[in-house]
Amino acid sequence: MKQQRLRRSSGRGLLLFAVLGLFLGSGLARAELPATAMSTGAPDQGNPRVEAALLTDVSQVKPGDSFRVGVRFRMAPGWHIYWKNPGESGLASEIVWDTPGTTVGELQWPTPITFRSPDGFITSYGYGEEVLLFAEAHVSDKLTGSAQLSAAADILVCETRCLPAQLMLTRNVPLGSETRPDPEFAPLFDATRARVPVTPESAGYAVTLALDTKPLTAGKPFTGTLTVTGPKGQPVPAVEKDFFVPERVHGIARLALSPVDGKPGTFKLEGAAAPDVPAQEPRFVGVLRLGPAAVGHPSLTLNLPLAPVAAAAPGTASAAPEVKPAPVLAPKPTPAVATAVASESSLSLGLVLLFAFLGGALLNLMPCVFPVLALKAYGFTRTVHAERGKVALHALAYAGGIVGSLLALAVAVLTLRAGGHSVGWGFQFQEPLFVAAVAAVLVAFALNLFGVFTVGTDGTALVEKVDASHGFARSAGEGVLAVVLATPCSAPLLGTAVGFALAAGPATVLATFFMLGLGLSLPFCLLVLVPGLTKFLPKPGAWMERGKQLLGFALLGTTVWLVWVMGGLTGVDGMARLLAFLAVVGLGSWMYGLAQGATGGRKAAGVAAVVAVLAVGGLFSLRFDETGPAVRKASAVAEAQPWDEAAVAAALEAGQPVFIDFTADWCLTCKFNERTVLTREDVRASFSEHKVAFFVADWTRRDARISAKLAEFGRAGVPMYLVVSPASPGKPEVLPELLTTDSVIGAVRRAAKRVADAT
Repeated sequence: MKQQRLRRSSGRGLLLFAVLGLFLGSGLARAELPATAMSTGAPDQGNPRVEAALLTDVSQVKPGDSFRVGVRFRMAPGWHIYWKNPGESGLASEIVWDTPGTTVGELQWPTPITFRSPDGFITSYGYGEEVLLFAEAHVSDKLTGSAQLSAAADILVCETRCLPAQLMLTRNVPLGSETRPDPEFAPLFDATRARVPVTPESAGYAVTLALDTKPLTAGKPFTGTLTVTGPKGQPVPAVEKDFFVPERVHGIARLALSPVDGKPGTFKLEGAAAPDVPAQEPRFVGVLRLGPAAVGHPSLTLNLPLAPVAAAAPGTASAAPEVKPAPVLAPKPTPAVATAVASESSLSLGLVLLFAFLGGALLNLMPCVFPVLALKAYGFTRTVHAERGKVALHALAYAGGIVGSLLALAVAVLTLRAGGHSVGWGFQFQEPLFVAAVAAVLVAFALNLFGVFTVGTDGTALVEKVDASHGFARSAGEGVLAVVLATPCSAPLLGTAVGFALAAGPATVLATFFMLGLGLSLPFCLLVLVPGLTKFLPKPGAWMERGKQLLGFALLGTTVWLVWVMGGLTGVDGMARLLAFLAVVGLGSWMYGLAQGATGGRKAAGVAAVVAVLAVGGLFSLRFDETGPAVRKASAVAEAQPWDEAAVAAALEAGQPVFIDFTADWCLTCKFNERTVLTREDVRASFSEHKVAFFVADWTRRDARISAKLAEFGRAGVPMYLVVSPASPGKPEVLPELLTTDSVIGAVRRAAKRVADAT
């Protein structure tokens, strides 16, 4: 262009030659952009839709000085990339720096433009044609040779379709005795810097925000007024269309501004709080365009406090009323996880109670309950050959312990729900103290089976001790323990029944848990009520003492699992504290065994010493509030990534089928499915073939988002598995709790086929 302008001039030939010489000389003085600093991506019909270049505003930098570094993106006509908040679709652009010896600051984003779908329904924010995303960089004063710069850009390039692009750019900037600006690219950085929003204070503006109501209510809309005052009281220019661009804010689902007629600088705020209560008070964050940028009006970056968000009142709907979509700040719920399964929500009460009964019976086959069932089988083997009335009473005590504890659990659920808390099946195992208590009971049971102490009153003969330790209270206690260990498991039909019950009234909750208890106690009740079944039990004998001790090791194996669960809740420190407490429980059990052989005051003193040891040991070891949460472990499936609604939406937008695994460390059914199905080579090959995006929603610790999603599909606990097709994101396929290779591969193929049929 410069040469064309020079050719148009009619100056003397010598002057033209001199000017051309100066131009060429400046070009030779400037370092050419290396090939490694340029790249293209998003190929479409053989043509790349974006090209990128790693630029700096200097051709040489002095150690200890600062300069600007950035990536310039040039898009094909009609194509665009996204801002840090992409809006209702798209994926935020990302640049990761690798600059040894050079510190790169926060990425600077020019004011974006607004894109809308042809029907105006979807709004997104980004850049078309060309944009430079840059940051300030500082070179260490100890660096020698050259400053090595690398940038990995991860972007989504869209027109009517979207293409992902990953671009790697590298270059070196020479070091010298002085910092020399690059004559070509320094003006580009200056021009881009002028497009970056500034704070109101730096531009002389004053901004105030007044909400109509405080505090905000989770899931509810709110309104307010934003007032902008110009420098020295000058009037604020009239805004143009799409003058406000919100940023993502945790706890806020929607923010929108509209100008108030006749009041320049006054804007009506309309927003909605997210359904979940955030841990911190949310803020009003976004970019406000004041008048046409072409005439020098700035864009202001706003960051103002809103108000605390309170939970919605119990029994009230938490969803905001239906409104025309506005820019989404929090990750947008995808249709795949926003629609409950209608067939499950329309279950009749009779069918729910039947599911609860059958689900309870199937729990007996779950690995959670096996140690207690084995222990109970030992007790029945010993007593079944005695008088039938005594055996029947043991069975009734066992069933009573199960039903009674489940009804107590139902009452606890109703109490928590009345207080506005969201609970589900197995929620107790999200509490470290509960896990510690169950582990202590199992260790005590195991030591009892090893003969360290006995449960009951006096008795000198071995038979008398065994009889005392297997009284009706013991049978009832075994029923309670069966319930405690059953709650981490979710048998087929159980998740549907309990999920329906927890969304219904108190009577339905109590009836469902009662039927669940009957189903769980069914096998041993049948042993008593059906005489022919007793002949399959082995005869009592000397083998029973060794069998009892072997079952003690089964209980210790369950304790190992609970220690692992504690690690998922509280990390390594929490595991160490639990192990220390279990050592104290072992010591207390041994001391109690010694005290049982004493009489009178010595026995009372021994029992008091046991209580003191357990109390002091628990006081010093069970302090899990001092341990932070464990770092979330990677899934056994290497390609899995943490569940996030925005990421799910991006995967569906990119045409990928989605598999979502709702799981928890304390859920043995989940781990069984993971080890036996999800990590199989044929399943992973199917995921790879159909480009499935695998997400893991980890419910080990309390997560209101996951609780809400489980409830949307009529589930109260994990596991739950969703397969979502981009062709029908509003109709996800819900897989059964117990997975098979064929069920997973078949669901993935159906999801991929719907995509192929749609295209």
